[in-house]
Amino acid sequence: MPNPFFSGAGLDRADALRAQPERIAALAHDPAARALVWRNGAPAVDELGCLEWGLCRADEAPLFLGLDNGLPRFSPFPDGAEAVNTRVHFGLLGQLGDRDAPLFAAALSLGNWHRRHPFCSVCGQATEPVRGGWSRRCGSCAAEHFPRVDPVVIMLAEHDGRLLLGRQPRFPPGHYSALAGFIEAGETIEAAVARELHEEAGIRVAEVRYVASQPWPFPSSLMIGCKARALNERLVIDTTELDDARWFTRADVEAAMAGAPSAPFVPPPRFAIARTLLEDWLAA
Repeated sequence: MPNPFFSGAGLDRADALRAQPERIAALAHDPAARALVWRNGAPAVDELGCLEWGLCRADEAPLFLGLDNGLPRFSPFPDGAEAVNTRVHFGLLGQLGDRDAPLFAAALSLGNWHRRHPFCSVCGQATEPVRGGWSRRCGSCAAEHFPRVDPVVIMLAEHDGRLLLGRQPRFPPGHYSALAGFIEAGETIEAAVARELHEEAGIRVAEVRYVASQPWPFPSSLMIGCKARALNERLVIDTTELDDARWFTRADVEAAMAGAPSAPFVPPPRFAIARTLLEDWLAA
């Protein structure tokens, strides 16, 4: 199947070094060390689709990203006062190359976690980055906090060879995508898929199957791609969640993915896992 956009190993995260602050400090002073450049609340991307790097100043780049062929790579934290502009981020993804995509996702997610969580959720006191920036520790109660990851199911439902897609109010005109929703506490992936499809579109499903996953750093989700067989086709749309939902034929999806002028909808962009799910469905 096609690889999701943010898939790939990225850097060697060198987890064993995170418990060695002296070693990380020495790496930050290495002349070969480099630090990510941030711009408009996100890692900067050049005209060739590559992440931009600058000289590393140890006092300004506390986040240890890992090793790139043995060379240390760091990042600053985004300015806490800087607004996060999702449109800017999506524009960057449109030009970001596949090789740097996993690192972009990791740096953006982790950087924004630090920006959003400067205080201890146990006692309310200020926390400090530890383990090379991969956790924060409270100096008052000693609680350690780790980066948040929110699991989201995103799924295709099929009925008699047709595929269910929907659109949210924020989508550009004509755009449709797979339905999605957060996994709730105490819920399995399969149960979340079935619940979300019933809540948003009024259908019941069976045979839920995992397809693929990808990080989604807006701000810190893990998208879990699935497919399911619908037991009924009549839709009851939750208009608080969706503008519209409808069944599309294979010919409809093929035309949309090919960018045909007569296509009945515009598909998700290449960096969305919904695109991967559609490509996998067409290839099956």
